[in-house]
Amino acid sequence: MQTNRREFLRSAAIALAAIPIALPSLAHAKSSIGPVHLKDGAMKTIAADVDDVSIRPFSVNVPDDVLADLHNRITATRMPDRELVGDASQGVQLATLQKLMSYWGSEYDWRTFEAKLNGLPQFVTQIDGLDVHFIHVRSQHENALPVLLTHGWPGSIVEMLDVVGPLTDPTAHGGSAEDAFDVVIPSMPGYGFSGKPTTTGWHAGHIAQAWAELMGRLGYARYTAQGGDQGAAVTNAMSLQAPDGLLGVHFNFLVNFPPAVAASAFGGAPAPAGMSEAEQTALKAVSATIKRGYIVEQGQTPQTIGYGLADSPAGLATWMLDHDADSYAKISRAFVGGSPTGNLSRDRIVDNITLYWLTNTATSAARLYWESARAQAAAAGQPPVAASLPTAFTVFPGELYQPPRSWVEKVYPNLTYFNVVDRGGHFAAWEEPELFAGELRAAFRSLR
Repeated sequence: MQTNRREFLRSAAIALAAIPIALPSLAHAKSSIGPVHLKDGAMKTIAADVDDVSIRPFSVNVPDDVLADLHNRITATRMPDRELVGDASQGVQLATLQKLMSYWGSEYDWRTFEAKLNGLPQFVTQIDGLDVHFIHVRSQHENALPVLLTHGWPGSIVEMLDVVGPLTDPTAHGGSAEDAFDVVIPSMPGYGFSGKPTTTGWHAGHIAQAWAELMGRLGYARYTAQGGDQGAAVTNAMSLQAPDGLLGVHFNFLVNFPPAVAASAFGGAPAPAGMSEAEQTALKAVSATIKRGYIVEQGQTPQTIGYGLADSPAGLATWMLDHDADSYAKISRAFVGGSPTGNLSRDRIVDNITLYWLTNTATSAARLYWESARAQAAAAGQPPVAASLPTAFTVFPGELYQPPRSWVEKVYPNLTYFNVVDRGGHFAAWEEPELFAGELRAAFRSLR
């Protein structure tokens, strides 16, 4: 389908955002989705002739033999030699992985997490030929503001589960009824219980359009959106597309940069003249981030890395743990000689890894980086576009980089809220759910 130049420009972002494509008419399409079951470690479906726009209840029930297979693979893990240094500069440390695998194989109970998921209202609908799984919790308070929360990689809906209570029932968490939200948490295409794309083109701009369709199906004429990591790329694309009903957005990760900053970080151009110390520090961090192994590998050859991730629980776990120094340090402390930081408990960490394993989505999730790289290349050379929607931003100290307000204001000129908090990192909602929920209350209060 053709996309006109105006829509193209509105939807192009400097980094990790993507070009929107028009969605086909869904009025008469049919779905091949039915009751969900698991076989051979991958999500499967049973054919059912269901109207495409229907929203069907969803629950999880992993067969015992699938869990037994996972346990056998864990116990059969062959470990490498110990790293040659006393820190994590060579990667995930052997002691961390040994402790994690021991806990995963002998103490962890998937059924506890499965029951937690099934205690929440879960649904599936089909959008543009793909099954979209989502959690949808309505607040009991009147006039609750809908918020769409998009997770990132190597996260999942697990990131967002513990913000549901503080957002939907603020009176039980130090807030007021006027701050209540209805919460929608979709699993991104290729992640968790959503379908795996069978064609290319499911980049951030495409997902953004799918999310607007989802919120429309749920009957929301007014709503907000939030994202970090790859979820920030999707939310950024939504802010540029500005679909009807989207009131404003909140970010805890910056993916859209001022042109001169982007040219330096991504294109090797000299650093812009007159940068403050904070801007120089942030630029160096951005430049280092885009060179990280998982970004490069998944952006170039996700299929190659996928074989090991699909075959080895230990390989999957280490790939997901080796994200950034701050997150790794917090995760490591949960298993080796320390206590969990914030909400990054052993169970929460293993819940997330197990979800990837049982759905066999490590490869399909990694492909989003490949899609993003190609969408970014297609948008190269186009004039930058400033988003017009009200935008809020929270800087967490443990993030991969801390963007200065000057950058955020340049790409989001309608900046209505900006705050720097004292704790939390890249997985902000996961690590500090109460703080994160408080930030959303403050960020969107003016839009109620």
